Amino acid sequence: MKREDWQKEFDRLAAAPAPTVAAEPGNAAGGGAAGGGANGARRAESLSDLWVPDTAAAPEAAPSDLGDALLAVAAITAAQLSSARSVVAKSPGTALADVLIGMGVDELPVQEHVAAIAGLPFQKIDKSSEVDARFLNRLGFDYCKTHGVLPLHVNGTRLTLGVTHPDNLLIIDEVKHRLGVSVKPVVICRADVDTAIQGLKQDEDTSVEVDQIIAGIQEDDVEVVHAKADELDLEKMAGESPVIRYVNYVIFNAVKEGASDIHIEPAEKRLRVRYRVDGLLFETMNPPHHMHPAIISRLKIMANMDISERRLPQDGRIRAMVHGRKLDLRLSTLPTAHGEKAVMRILDTRSINVSLDELGMDEDALLMWKRQVDQPHGIILVTGHTGSGKTTTLYASLAQMDTQTLNISTVEDPVEYHLNGIAQVQVHDKIGMTFPAALRSLLRQDPDVIMVGEIRDAETARTAIQASLTGHLVLSTLHTNDAPSSVTRLINIGVEPYLIGAALNAALAQRLVRRICTQCKEQAKPSETVAENLAMHGINLDQVWEGKGCEKCRNTGYSGRVGLYELLLLDDHLRDRVAGNPSVTEFRRTCVERGMVTLREDGFRKVARGQTTVDEILRVTESTI
Repeated sequence: MKREDWQKEFDRLAAAPAPTVAAEPGNAAGGGAAGGGANGARRAESLSDLWVPDTAAAPEAAPSDLGDALLAVAAITAAQLSSARSVVAKSPGTALADVLIGMGVDELPVQEHVAAIAGLPFQKIDKSSEVDARFLNRLGFDYCKTHGVLPLHVNGTRLTLGVTHPDNLLIIDEVKHRLGVSVKPVVICRADVDTAIQGLKQDEDTSVEVDQIIAGIQEDDVEVVHAKADELDLEKMAGESPVIRYVNYVIFNAVKEGASDIHIEPAEKRLRVRYRVDGLLFETMNPPHHMHPAIISRLKIMANMDISERRLPQDGRIRAMVHGRKLDLRLSTLPTAHGEKAVMRILDTRSINVSLDELGMDEDALLMWKRQVDQPHGIILVTGHTGSGKTTTLYASLAQMDTQTLNISTVEDPVEYHLNGIAQVQVHDKIGMTFPAALRSLLRQDPDVIMVGEIRDAETARTAIQASLTGHLVLSTLHTNDAPSSVTRLINIGVEPYLIGAALNAALAQRLVRRICTQCKEQAKPSETVAENLAMHGINLDQVWEGKGCEKCRNTGYSGRVGLYELLLLDDHLRDRVAGNPSVTEFRRTCVERGMVTLREDGFRKVARGQTTVDEILRVTESTI
């Protein structure tokens, strides 16, 4: 309640007939004499229990908006504020402060500004001794923890009550009636509530004899009640119109935002939905927690999964039409301590239909890669971590081949995108259709080009290398940190070094970094750290490009992504080194000496061209030399 509201309440009670005030134990009660003087004394005593905020606690120029106030003192970023306001807009009844704290913002400055806006004092609780244990026991630990309140200390007949949500007047009024005293609210942190209650619980005497504890307790005093979730008809709930519309909205909005993944994550009393946009997760909404079982069940029904099985992980696939185009969504559910977590990968054919020219390779690297893709035989590897765009690069490479004159086949797990004119084989380990088995079958299909989704074991690697040595071009992926590491990775799997040296033509390592938003792109003077990093790579710039932040990029300054590439071509000298089984560090140094451009070097070149920022390059790459 703001100071003006407290003043109105004060004036109203001052004009009302004097109430009867019950005496607190240990305090002198008001006399019972009749007459104007006695009534005036009782009225003054009653009104003295009302608290009016001090002027110092409520400055005249108090900020009116919590988000703007926190942004002004750099307690949050513009991106965090934009994301939090989006969550509040899509989650009715959710407070901005709660969303910000849930996103990881420091609670202390948030609650300090909440207090300033409400015109209330803020108090930091450092130890549990600051809490009035007598009143806390009367309210109960669970009540205080649930509603975020703490009885602190009593001055006369007025209790100082710590609250985490000062705008919740119903709780303040309920505490006042439960305890029978007037209260003076002050704002505190939720973390302080949990810490104080935990400390007082540990201080309780637990040395009572078991016989004394169970004395007077009968066997039928406690009735076992089954969990509410077990009584729900999940199939019926999942088929109700509000649940269907909400799940459709989550998917529709994710595609609209350009998300690659949707995360539905339950907590003890909270449910949040996050989108992965441009490689980073953003919290977007907080649906009511009680909708969680129905939402998960609806997704399972859409993916033809077992809605009655909630104890084991499940995988499924949803085919949907969104924004007028067909999409595939890979659904994965995982049981957690607070319920099932669901993650959906959005597979959009529009994102995979890109040419090699659009990937962001330098002209020299692009020309050399196209030459490797046109080779009649050999093995070509694309390396990087999950989500680095390896599949996109391989599909773009296959797309430039002539499907009319070449027999092109792929072995994938799973087949993410369907390509015209190419035979795609799905791996099924449970029935024996493994990568090596599928690859051996493809070799009997008169192939010209084979794409292996991933080299995972020695048998797959040996089969792929043997295929490349017998006149086939083999493209595959490998999980390594850089291009030279792919050689040592194959050796560690169990492939003989001389076979690698003979079969491997090229290895391309790649990463994805966020691209500077074109709508809010502007030049600025580089900071000392940025200038130092640029100078280390031979780049001297007076101005660098950065994103100011706008609605299009959700105030992040980035929109879309661009690739960083490290292309290793094996010449005769490097093939000889591979046959000698070199160490990773030694082989990497030799590759750089032979002219290989590292991921970080390629990244700083893109910084110089204004495509991304130094922070992004440092985030996704490491110094390898």
